[in-house]
Amino acid sequence: MPTPPKRTGGVLVWSAALLFPFALFATITLPGGGDGNLLQLPLVALALLLPLGLARRSPLAGLLVLLAGGTAVLFLVQDETFGRILILAVVIVADGMTGHVAATRPRRLSLPAAALTAVVQGNLALTIGQAGDVPTVLTVILLGVITAWVIGDSVRQRRRHAATQREQAEARAVEAERLRIARELHDMVAHSIAVIAVQAGMGRRVIDTQPAEARNALANIEDTSRETAAALRRMLVSLRRSDGGSAPAPRDPAPGLADLDDLVTRSAQAGVEIRLRRHGDRTPLPPDIDLSAFRIVQEAVTNVIRHAGTGHCDVGVQQDDRALTIEVTDDGPGTGEPAVASSGNGLTGMRERVSLLGGEFASGPRPGGGFRIAATIPLPEGTR
Repeated sequence: MPTPPKRTGGVLVWSAALLFPFALFATITLPGGGDGNLLQLPLVALALLLPLGLARRSPLAGLLVLLAGGTAVLFLVQDETFGRILILAVVIVADGMTGHVAATRPRRLSLPAAALTAVVQGNLALTIGQAGDVPTVLTVILLGVITAWVIGDSVRQRRRHAATQREQAEARAVEAERLRIARELHDMVAHSIAVIAVQAGMGRRVIDTQPAEARNALANIEDTSRETAAALRRMLVSLRRSDGGSAPAPRDPAPGLADLDDLVTRSAQAGVEIRLRRHGDRTPLPPDIDLSAFRIVQEAVTNVIRHAGTGHCDVGVQQDDRALTIEVTDDGPGTGEPAVASSGNGLTGMRERVSLLGGEFASGPRPGGGFRIAATIPLPEGTR
């Protein structure tokens, strides 16, 4: 349905532009001479609007219509004074349209258009200008065309640069979101798999001698796997892009330090007891800091389950009005360090999270044995 009006509008614009030379000729042949010609200037301005209307749809076509129609008619002007006024009006409008062509079309089209404009304007000036004024007039015309083209081309380059910047910003945002999702998936799946692996190993060892404990281990495996599958499903659903009129898929709230108790429960099921200590304020944290803090603790506990070889660890969280401090320690014989740390996960992932928030991260073996992970995240001034 909307196509016919657009097509009809285009035909009207082209028809009006092609009537430009006839309208201009009718204007300059109106009766009246001498000073009476000044009354024709408003009509000339109205005539010049015809190719300007076409220039909005097709800048190059509008410029060609103006140059061709204006040249054909202005050669018929008998009054020298009125002819100069008309040439000046055509030159100004042509320069503006040349700048518009340079702003909206590539240089392979705008440069020939600017050169053609300069040649046509120079020929018009030669027909009316006096011999002594010709060099000055031609210089002014050439400078006018060059200035209009340079301004238009600068506008085009600025628009292209802005578009490139927007595309790069969108690409960086997409890449950052992918990295965030990758970290979230890694932390969530790694912790769940570590719990399942420990439960499965314990169940295998006691299935013959302690069937009840084996059933409890299988139940814990079932609960953990269901929770992980549900979390994965929610995360994948949240990534779906909404269609034209549909609303975006709802996103579940991200985990935070308030969920540490659930983490303690799941870790206990995996055979690692967490001694959780929280000191200082309990005021709500910004979402990005709250999520990152939870993931750091979760990943550190996962490392203890998989690598420390101990049945307990200490988690300390201290919050004041300036910083959030997290410390996870164990006294196991293992390193507590994930084997995949060098590949971008584990310790490297935790360090990246803290670095993105402007904090400090440290990890390494403890002097008396075991492993220690510490992170300090500065808090915004508004967090009280």
